[in-house]
Amino acid sequence: MLDLIPALMVVVLIIFFFLIFQLNGKLYEPLLRFMDNREQTIAKDLEAAQNLSSDSEELQAKAQSNLEAARSEAARLRQEAIEKAKLANAEAMEAKQKSLEEAYAQFRVRLEEERESLRSSVLSQLPLIKESLKAKFSQI
Repeated sequence: MLDLIPALMVVVLIIFFFLIFQLNGKLYEPLLRFMDNREQTIAKDLEAAQNLSSDSEELQAKAQSNLEAARSEAARLRQEAIEKAKLANAEAMEAKQKSLEEAYAQFRVRLEEERESLRSSVLSQLPLIKESLKAKFSQI
């Protein structure tokens, strides 16, 4: 059957330990170093991503506050423009009202003058009218 040769077993054992030593130095240690470096890189990248996320949230908050400030400023400016327009409109209405009142006063003065001239004209022609009325009544 199979014979066990102790010298051969010792040589195989030495070759086995030599292979383990060589694999450890040339394969396993660099592989473990690479895996550790990769974990550290991933951890750094996660931390950087979280910092960027917090920075972006701060920037988002600042942008939101700037937007709200701009909206309130726009509302204030709009309100001021409305106030100015109302004031200008009120002044224009007041000026138009005064001009209409002046025109009405001039109209009343002219109307009164025309009334007086018509009255004086009627009074000056009153004797003629009386004569014509007498003539008409006499015909009836």
